Amino acid sequence: MSFLLRHIARYAAQKLASDPRLREKAAKAARVVVGEARQIGRGEDRARAAGQAVRRAMKKLWGDRA
Repeated sequence: MSFLLRHIARYAAQKLASDPRLREKAAKAARVVVGEARQIGRGEDRARAAGQAVRRAMKKLWGDRA
């Protein structure tokens, strides 16, 4: 399983490296993930903070489809 995931990750990284617009989107997504991780790490109740971060991500993903 990890073999397949490794190849998928390599393929995605190559695609990101070849397209400037995708690089910008990936960088923005990485900054958002880092911000969420910081918020989770700073929180007193980390499990709740992680749950809230997942909920925000799911709402963002499903928001335009609902």
